[in-house]
Amino acid sequence: MTQPMQAAPAATRLTHLIKRIEMAVRARMEEVLRPHGVSPPQYAALSILEQRGGLSSAQLARRHFVTPQAANQMIALLERDRLIERRPDPVNRKILRAWLTERGKDVLEKCDQAVGELEEQMLAGLTTTEALEFRQSLERTLTALARIGTD
Repeated sequence: MTQPMQAAPAATRLTHLIKRIEMAVRARMEEVLRPHGVSPPQYAALSILEQRGGLSSAQLARRHFVTPQAANQMIALLERDRLIERRPDPVNRKILRAWLTERGKDVLEKCDQAVGELEEQMLAGLTTTEALEFRQSLERTLTALARIGTD
């Protein structure tokens, strides 16, 4: 973007719209995940563990952008519900590594399907090209935000 955007009233600011979208998506995700017994943060944790099993609580907290205490509570709930299991690290037995259980994989697959359907509904007003451009714009925006203060 070459020209800076002019300041807009708070109710029409882009940041306000993004927050409204975030809240609407979270509410809808809670609805579609509830039948599977999973909350949006738990779904995110299961998705992370699917990509990279064997994370410690501290590693999961960093990837999930939550405090170690919040990650420990979530891991305890996921373990209680038999969605994950924890095993001692072979090198440092004090570290417990989290892995998806078969039940966890099954639940995650159902959640992925439900969230995929939600995303389709969310993007129904866009063409395929517009949806792709929207995704790319969001990714570039995240990259720009990550650079703030690091230049």
